[in-house]
Amino acid sequence: MMTDCLALMGHMSWLGWLMPLAVLALLGLGIAALLKYLFTSTKPTTGASS
Repeated sequence: MMTDCLALMGHMSWLGWLMPLAVLALLGLGIAALLKYLFTSTKPTTGASS
């Protein structure tokens, strides 16, 4: 299966290599943003807030 995937990526020239890298980069950024959202504690605000 890996050889079929690499052959298809090679047949599509640069776009075949750009698309999986872009998807992996976006997935990594999404996971990093989710982890940051989950593990950063929101400090309670004191005083008046509008």
